[in-house]
Amino acid sequence: MKTIKVLVVDDSAFMRKCISDFLSEHPRLEVVGTARNGQEALAKIASLSPDVVTLDVEMPVMNGLDTLQQIMRDRPLPVVMVSSMTTEGAAAAIAAMQHGAVDVIAKPSGPISLDLYKIKEELIRKVLHASEVNIRALVAQRRVPVRHRFSAQAAGGQKAVVAIGTSTGGPRALEVVLTQLPPDLAAPVLVVQHMPKGFTKSLADRLDTLATMTVKEAEEGERLQNGTAYIAPAGVHLVVCKENGALQARLDESPPRAGHRPAVDVLFESLATIDDVRKVAVVMTGMGTDGTAGLKKLKESGNVKAIAEARETAVVYGMPRAAIEAGVIDVIAPLADIAAAIVQSIGE
Repeated sequence: MKTIKVLVVDDSAFMRKCISDFLSEHPRLEVVGTARNGQEALAKIASLSPDVVTLDVEMPVMNGLDTLQQIMRDRPLPVVMVSSMTTEGAAAAIAAMQHGAVDVIAKPSGPISLDLYKIKEELIRKVLHASEVNIRALVAQRRVPVRHRFSAQAAGGQKAVVAIGTSTGGPRALEVVLTQLPPDLAAPVLVVQHMPKGFTKSLADRLDTLATMTVKEAEEGERLQNGTAYIAPAGVHLVVCKENGALQARLDESPPRAGHRPAVDVLFESLATIDDVRKVAVVMTGMGTDGTAGLKKLKESGNVKAIAEARETAVVYGMPRAAIEAGVIDVIAPLADIAAAIVQSIGE
């Protein structure tokens, strides 16, 4: 298999060495160079032509976000952000992902983490995954126009709920979809985005500033409101139950499903137990098959419309492809048309 060339960018010599050593242990990964700041990184990219870049968020001279924006403008590459879990670091990492970064890795204990070994396997996995992204789709995703849609009431006044599952490439895809949904959407929207702990609140906060509907991190026991999107907190499953006729969010600490918590499968399966509600399930860009097993159960429950992102716009086609190949998808739509498909599905 093809060797993946990696450039490691971090202002800490210790971090550069640890990240380089960890990545080099994998037989497919070759660290071809390191850089101390963004300016140096851009020069190294030009001379070394890496396949993937790991990029520190907080650096002197030229920070990670500015560096990323120049990379995506001049020479698009898969970039994995490496960030501290501070509020500022998480917010910057989320902004970076919406400017084209593929994924984010959290340093476990600050800018210089002596315990970086704790994320070794995650680091290797995410760099490998980054090497497989559709760069053309990633670049195009950043240019998808925002087109706000009119609302639609659920058919016959029936209650409705929308559930979205996504992973690698998801933050920007969610921005495109949620900013096109109207604030008076006749359904709550539940979102599972695979992401490290400490980052989902920043994701929700950023999306809330961009969308006309309310976007927030889901809280235990809260009643779900139409026109509001609820992001599953990292580290817990998001499930939906019905209490006194109203839909309610519950946070579940049961074991990860196929390595994921939250898992799309768990969210979809919880919706399968709810009657008298129109369900719209959406699977977008992401590695793996999360969502397919849950969709199978959800489809068996009836009154479901399932939507998958089309191959041409998915940064990673794994999750949509698995659902499509399982025969549980009703509509296949490019990213720019998913919001319209959701609105139409609610109103059918």
